[in-house]
Amino acid sequence: MAETHVLFVEDDDVIREATQLALERDGFRVTAMPDGLQGLDAFRSNRPDIALLDVMVPGLDGVSLCRRIRDESTVPVIMLSARADSIDVVLGLEAGADDYVTKPFDGAVLVARIRAVLRRFGHAGGAARGESGPAGQDEQAALLVFGDLEIDTEGMEVRKAGDQVALTPTEMRLLLEFSSAPGTVLSRDKLLERVWDYGWGGDTRVVDVHVQRLRTKIGQDRIETVRGFGYKLKA
Repeated sequence: MAETHVLFVEDDDVIREATQLALERDGFRVTAMPDGLQGLDAFRSNRPDIALLDVMVPGLDGVSLCRRIRDESTVPVIMLSARADSIDVVLGLEAGADDYVTKPFDGAVLVARIRAVLRRFGHAGGAARGESGPAGQDEQAALLVFGDLEIDTEGMEVRKAGDQVALTPTEMRLLLEFSSAPGTVLSRDKLLERVWDYGWGGDTRVVDVHVQRLRTKIGQDRIETVRGFGYKLKA
């Protein structure tokens, strides 16, 4: 099996070298860069499986780099920040990041988060394709329709009013969770568990920002906020 290729952009020499060594010991292949411009060049020339981007790097900051990557690819992105500051977190997620980790971080935790992201990207539509569903599932169930919104769970495609909607794998996974139980309220903790594969408590801002990003693509009124409980897809 080919090694998972990680692009790691971090300007602190000690953190960059120590993290690279730790990831390589866990079987990852790492391309480490000290600034955002070199990181963008490395992304374009190497096409990694996942990108770890520090927010505060010179040349091209991590949030801007994330936007540039997202313009070109749906490769998973994890932001790294020295602060759990709301602005850092929200800006990174709004730029298209799939998750974030606050520094200083434990190497085992970082590896676990990387693997969690890669698992859900590798199985973005697994349940919908019937991999864990009942045998003989009706083929019509592969096409879900909610007003002008159509979700092809076999082809992993979404259309709104006939036009194709481009979703990242995380957004697709989130939409599949909502569409599997339309009208049912899903809590933020439940979504963290099902979509982000968190076996532990996580920051629910990740859910909120992704729901907002999804709303901008499929319609602001399609996903309803149920105050104090979570979100639900309008049937």
